[in-house]
Amino acid sequence: MTAHLASLINAIVLIGLGLWGYLGSDNPSMTALIPVGFGVAIAAMYPGIKSQNKIIAHVAVLLTLVLLIALFMPLRSALGRDDTMAVVRIVIMLATTAFSMVFFIRAFIAARKARAEG
Repeated sequence: MTAHLASLINAIVLIGLGLWGYLGSDNPSMTALIPVGFGVAIAAMYPGIKSQNKIIAHVAVLLTLVLLIALFMPLRSALGRDDTMAVVRIVIMLATTAFSMVFFIRAFIAARKARAEG
């Protein structure tokens, strides 16, 4: 799997599960749309990531890292409310975000090796 594909999968999951969390809530909060915003931004960067644009890839990694850290707060809140579906949604978003970070890091390491050899 490539970094751009992992990033696109992450964006789709963030948008889908974020909208589900917002629209499926009895009293929706605008903060539930934060993952949707990150997902839209990451999806918009897909062409740049695919073409290996360094600046766009680094911005996407930064957004992914910020989101990875930020998702722990709603996870803690959902665990405190005993909201099983919210916990499942957030854990899935965390997993795909971490998955995406791994592929970004692997791509950066491969690019650095290629530059050093080339």
